[in-house]
Parts: sequence; structure tokens; C-alpha cells
Amino acid sequence: MRASSFLFTSESVAEGHPDKVCDRVSDAIVDTFLTHDPLSRVAVETLTTTNRVVLAGEVRGPEAVNPDLLEDVARHAVREIGYEQEGFHWKHLTLENYIHQQSADIAMGVDAAGNKDEGAGDQGIMFGFACDETEDLMPAPIYLAHNILKSLAEARHSGAEPGLGPDAKSQVTLQYQGGKPVRATSIVVSTQHHADLGQDEVREIVRPHVVNVLPEGWMCAEDDFYVNPTGRFVIGGPDGDAGLTGRKIIVDTYGGWAPHGGGAFSGKDPTKVDRSAAYAARYLAKNVVAAGLAKRCTIQLSYAIGVAKPLSVYVDTHGTGQVSEDQVSKALTEMVNLSPRGIREHLHLNRPIYARTAAYGHFGRKPDADGGFSWERTDLVDQLKGHFGAH
Repeated sequence: MRASSFLFTSESVAEGHPDKVCDRVSDAIVDTFLTHDPLSRVAVETLTTTNRVVLAGEVRGPEAVNPDLLEDVARHAVREIGYEQEGFHWKHLTLENYIHQQSADIAMGVDAAGNKDEGAGDQGIMFGFACDETEDLMPAPIYLAHNILKSLAEARHSGAEPGLGPDAKSQVTLQYQGGKPVRATSIVVSTQHHADLGQDEVREIVRPHVVNVLPEGWMCAEDDFYVNPTGRFVIGGPDGDAGLTGRKIIVDTYGGWAPHGGGAFSGKDPTKVDRSAAYAARYLAKNVVAAGLAKRCTIQLSYAIGVAKPLSVYVDTHGTGQVSEDQVSKALTEMVNLSPRGIREHLHLNRPIYARTAAYGHFGRKPDADGGFSWERTDLVDQLKGHFGAH
């Protein structure tokens, strides 16, 4: 049980962070396969370092998605992020492709056949979480950390802040009183910048993006506002540090506020329950909180490879529930088919909607008109309220 008064910190990293470059490339490849065939199977990892991108993994999809197309997709992803630097340039980087066909043994376990429904792509545990701290039902520290970086990225892409580079990180520490966030006690932002900008100039570029994101009156003291604490951040991105797909899983989810399952999301098609079941768990938890059944909700799902039915559905409302957790679990499993196929069909996941998830979190985003972030919908609220007689 958490104390009622405490400090809690979460971090985020921008789209130009080396690991996020990898997530973006891997998810752009997922989108490419799903565009050509919604039933494609994809599990792709990306590594980046100075002017080099390496692809590896296994796929099953149409011949039209060939190595030349995948190279174009990877370069385009890097270009969209904004990398045209000497040490990492979308046009000049070397790309190595080691992607191969999916294992027949894995395919046999996952594919539907005869009376056997499609099974999970792997064993594992997945978690979803929601709370009433923000309008999008996310923990406030990670929500604010994401939004600071999104604001800086929008200014960079629009040309409003041409002195900023693609690589950036943020960290937000909030003070909680009575279990609720009340103010920031420290803010850290490190952002890549042009060589002719000094630390004080970068600080003043960053400041309004922090102040405008934080609720009024939440800004920390000046001595606790850290911008580029090392003093200089010119060399960044994959030229400054190697990147790998799936290395920022806490940034992708709840900033450490809730548990994370055993796997990353990016680079995986939605038959992989690491991704799809984590989305489903968030969807269920968010609807529970949005329906007023709890102020906080954690949901765990578990699966075995080749088995369609989840092995367990666990609900924890952290002492804030208005009805019993067993009742909530039973109602949710009646409302949503939590098999891999059921999740994909309910959330319409076999679409090219994943590159946009690669930075600034997979959760706490607005549902898109084309079906992106469908797991952020709250379309179970009326059904839940009707089931439990809530008003």
C-alpha cells in the first residue's frame, strides 16, 4: 500500500532517441507488411549505431515486401524523424538486412487449423493500467514527461525551433499528497541542439514547453529545473549511442507506476500477445476507471503459446473499487473475447497503425479516425455501468 504523501518520477525519450529510432523502423516494417497483407506475421528487431542500421527477425508475408522495399521503409522512417546529420543520415547510412522467414514450428502452434482456434504467438504475462490522475486516465508523471517532449518535437518539425535536434529525454518528479499529484519538485530535459547554442539558450528554448504542459502552478523551483545538465548535447542519436528495438518498455507503458509484462511491443504484429494483449489489458482497465467502477485499476492477462484462451484474468482495483474485483473480471471476460483472434477483431488491430506508437507512449493517446490507438476507446463504459447499475 502506497503512502499518501510521496515523490514519484517517470521519464520519457523522444522519437530521435537511438532506441526509439529502432522502434520506429521496426514498427514501420510491421505497417508495411500489414498494408500488403493484414494477416502477415512479423517479428523484427532493429539495431542502430553511427551511420548504420541493422534489421533482423522473422516474417511471413507477400513477396511484394522485398528487401529493397524494406530498405526504403527504414530510410524513410529515419528521414521522418529528422536525421540528416554527419554521423547519422537517412540517405548515407549503411543498411544490413538479416530478416528471414518465420519458423515453421512457431507457425504450427499459432495458426488456426480444423477445430483449433488461432493460438497465442508466445507464452507470457501482460499488464494494463488506468487511473483518474489525468484526462486520458494515465499516471501523471509519465503523461507529463511524454507531453513535454511531444511539444518540443512539434516545434522542431514545424521549424519554430530550428536549433533543436531529434534526440531528447525528459524526467518529471511529482509530489503526491493524499495520494494525488499536486506539483512538480524537479524537471529534467536533455535535448540535442546545434553547436552554436549555449546551455542557457537551450534552457530558455525548453522552458515554455515545460511550463505550458504542466498544470498551472506546478512548475518546480528554478534550482530544480535541469536542462542539459552536462552542459552540451550536440552529438546525439545513434551516432552518440547505439539503439535497439524494445529497450524502452517502461517509457512505452506507465513510467514505472504499474507492472510491465515480459515483452516489448514494437516490431511485432498483433498475433503476438506481448503487444495485442497488453493493448487489451489497457483497454479493459481504462474502461473500468472511465465507468467509475474504480479510481485505479490494474489488469493482468496470461497466455501459453499455441493456446487461444487466456490462462488467467486478474483484476486489482487497489482498494478503490466500487464492486468486487471478481465481479469485474467476470463481466469483462463476458464482454470481450480475450483470445488473440478475439482481441485483434475487437480492437481492429490488423491494420498499419503501429509506427505512430513508437514514441511518446502506447497509452494515454487519443483514438485516431483510422483506428489507431483503438485500445484507448472507452466504448465499454455504458455496458459496464448497465451491468453494475452504476450512474
